[in-house]
Amino acid sequence: MSAPPASAALAIEQVTVRIDGRTILDAVDLHLAHGTLTALVGPNGAGKSTLLAVASGDLAPAGGRIQLAGTALSAWKARPLARERSVLPQDHAVRFGFSVREVVAMGRLPHAPDPAVDARIVDAALIDADIVHLTERDVQTLSGGEASRTAFARVLAQTTPVVFLDEPTAALDLQHQESVLRIARGLADAGACVVVVLHDLNLAAGHADRIVMLHGGAIAADGSPREVLTQATIERVYAQPVLVLEHPTRGVPLVVTDDAR
Repeated sequence: MSAPPASAALAIEQVTVRIDGRTILDAVDLHLAHGTLTALVGPNGAGKSTLLAVASGDLAPAGGRIQLAGTALSAWKARPLARERSVLPQDHAVRFGFSVREVVAMGRLPHAPDPAVDARIVDAALIDADIVHLTERDVQTLSGGEASRTAFARVLAQTTPVVFLDEPTAALDLQHQESVLRIARGLADAGACVVVVLHDLNLAAGHADRIVMLHGGAIAADGSPREVLTQATIERVYAQPVLVLEHPTRGVPLVVTDDAR
């Protein structure tokens, strides 16, 4: 097996996951670099969230290896790992009566305390996630979208060089979907390695450098949005007729369904 590129923030090699005797991921290989935003897409059950969980260290693979910053993922201790990578899971419910600010401030726990720096970073995360007006609210009283943005702000406050986001736009309205992905794009432009699971192919096309399309636990396509989001590939993987057009202002693929009325 060849060594990962020196620039790889994350190296996933021949990773296999089996659950209850069923293969969820089958010998997946990916090398992900700093300064990039990679979107994981694919139909339901393709293995997207499983791949994210394995890559972030939340799930142990049955086979293969994962290296984070050149070190085996299994060798990382919890606190240093939390300074190296942050994770926004699908289930981000908080079941205790913390305020929004307290939840966002939890992102600073892996770091050495510095009250002034921590307060500045938390304030910036609250602003970026558009939840300043919710600062003192009990998180258990938030709507789904408000809770999602609070969890996203916690990830921002963690200030890690590798960021994993699992369906961060699922509960959000149109404005906040774009806002979250613009911020994720900004993290990548500033040097982070950002990996995001998305169902919306047009959001992926509009913000990702690279799209990895999964199907049946394997990589069906991997490349730029223009390389991956072709009519033939989408129809083969999703079993859905589509048209792939040119976005009129962004200059990226625009995917629309093509069912007969």
